[in-house]
Amino acid sequence: MLRKIRIAVAWVVFTLATLLVLDFTGALHLWLGWVAKVQLVPAVLAVNIVALVVVALLTVLFGRIYCSTLCPLGIMQDGVSNLSARRKGKKARFRYSRPVTWLRYVLLVIFVAALVAGISVAVSLLDPWGNFGRIAQNFLAPLWRLGNNVFAWVAERADSYAFHTVDVYIKSGIAFGVAALWLVGLALLAWWKGRIYCNSVCPVGTVLGLLSSAPVFRISIDESKCNKCGLCEKKCKSECLDSKAGTVDRSRCVVCFDCLESCNFGAIKYRTGKAVVMGASNMSDTDVAELEKGITGLEGEVSELENKIEDKVYKKGMNRRNFFTVAALAAAASPAALKAQQVERILLKVDGGLAELEDKIRPERATSITPPGSKDARNMKQHCVACQLCVAACPNNVLVPSSRLATLMQPEMTFERGYCRPECVECAEVCPAGAIKKITPADKTAISVGNAVYNRELCVVPRDNVPCTECERHCPTKAITLVPLNAEEAAREARGRPRTPILKTPVVDNTKCIGCGACEHLCPARPLSAIHVEGNVAHHAV
Repeated sequence: MLRKIRIAVAWVVFTLATLLVLDFTGALHLWLGWVAKVQLVPAVLAVNIVALVVVALLTVLFGRIYCSTLCPLGIMQDGVSNLSARRKGKKARFRYSRPVTWLRYVLLVIFVAALVAGISVAVSLLDPWGNFGRIAQNFLAPLWRLGNNVFAWVAERADSYAFHTVDVYIKSGIAFGVAALWLVGLALLAWWKGRIYCNSVCPVGTVLGLLSSAPVFRISIDESKCNKCGLCEKKCKSECLDSKAGTVDRSRCVVCFDCLESCNFGAIKYRTGKAVVMGASNMSDTDVAELEKGITGLEGEVSELENKIEDKVYKKGMNRRNFFTVAALAAAASPAALKAQQVERILLKVDGGLAELEDKIRPERATSITPPGSKDARNMKQHCVACQLCVAACPNNVLVPSSRLATLMQPEMTFERGYCRPECVECAEVCPAGAIKKITPADKTAISVGNAVYNRELCVVPRDNVPCTECERHCPTKAITLVPLNAEEAAREARGRPRTPILKTPVVDNTKCIGCGACEHLCPARPLSAIHVEGNVAHHAV
């Protein structure tokens, strides 16, 4: 029963975490934001005392139950491991192995040092929540958005606008590649050895292993009932149970209860007991005596009915064939809907049906632009785990993962597909690690994240001798004013009421500019905008 409860809780949390990452509306964060906030590394970076206390208490009381019920990356590995177990003759494929202690603590030291030194690349690559977020955002989000677009197309044909179409594209090739490497690597490890990543690499698992060395409730073995059949050891995905010695390495045990329900003699119990020395196969007589004192002698055997139920759990559910069938159907979606979207994209790229519009390309910025609320580049670098929750929630497609090594995969702003609207604070609402502080729309309009820079050579006014007022007209803070192109145009303006429009070019007042990117996004110059935003290393008030 404990195993079934654990599985139910784990998959509910996994589903909620996945929905939170995939949500591009920001609406689910009000209800599901706690899933991200209870993840250990974001809680540490945000100094979330409540979350840290909850996780610590759960671990001290029940062992590393966090890893099997609250960590979506660990739950994902369990899913892959269970798929591997369904192969014929592979249900019992594990055996006890000694812990690779030196590797665990070396990686933990590297992780802590990276946290202190603000080396964000190392932190984000080792953080399980960040890795899960990137995997979901890069591999599941495109299918999720494609499904939304299909619903929008169908609803529109029924004169309903309950859905709206969204862009489906890969936001960063580097982030996609890193996510792909981690997904393949974790899947192979889980397929082969279950929880080997969690117990040999993950720094969160190592920290929780230290807290769970002597939990109040723990897995214990009654040697008077154990016949050394080894079935429990073969079911232990953490490979921390030594059936011959009758010991459990609790620093690696993730409390999955697989061993509990595999024993046909009731020799394994989950209960309170005294602390004993675990993790060694050569226990001393004193340790054995302490272990025997800690066993209360509760009796009862696991019935054949429970074993049959367990077999049914293995046999039923979604197998690999069903999974890939569903994925293929989602990818195929509706051909008619996809064709309609393609036609719509073509129509959007022409100016009144007269000329094709080129796509904008990203300018080379000397300083990247971090989101409003991040305070400065240093704060973003030290706190962000690159989980890409903010990237997913941004409704204007302004945030993308960075390709710079120092801030690899962390969010930065760019304006090819939209601009940062003053009333939007979605990224600040969803960040669980304190990298983007919560701000109000009023606060946002007073924060300068960058300054607009004008490039006369790219501007259509002097280049093509055509009037244009887009940047000035759309600037929300009136930081851009237009001045006559030259002395001749100034004289025409002074005479008043000219027959043809006066050619004017923009001048930027940096004391008013907030770096929202409206001027850059709406500039008609192609492929590079004639006006672009350079980021501020430290944000300041305007």
